[in-house]
Amino acid sequence: MSVKIVSQYTVFLPNVPGALSRFIELFVNEGINIIGIASEIRDDSGVVRVTVDTEKKISYILTSAGFTTVETPMISIELTDKPGELLNLAKLLAGHSINITTVYGTALGGNTARILINVSDADRAVEILKAGLDDK
Repeated sequence: MSVKIVSQYTVFLPNVPGALSRFIELFVNEGINIIGIASEIRDDSGVVRVTVDTEKKISYILTSAGFTTVETPMISIELTDKPGELLNLAKLLAGHSINITTVYGTALGGNTARILINVSDADRAVEILKAGLDDK
């Protein structure tokens, strides 16, 4: 099981054909792999959240391309892909008074899933998750 802090970048995009591909191309041009993506679209615009696993700070690339961006620390957790694992994670953090504010993820295949979360105290949550999930 892997638990680490990664970066999420949030931007507003117009809701038009090609907007997402032009945005994602910025990451490709920098050789940065996207490990998670989520969006919420409303009428003529949307919010896109992209999570990357790199030490490279890319806010300046997005800003140079005309995007206003917010960088947020996220926790990437690889879990066994079976019922109850997300519940165990949520209960473990709640039991330590850590609030989950954002969550998304997917199965990676081979019985592994990746969950990306934003929490009220990322450093403390990583410590708790590494200790608590290893006990399972």
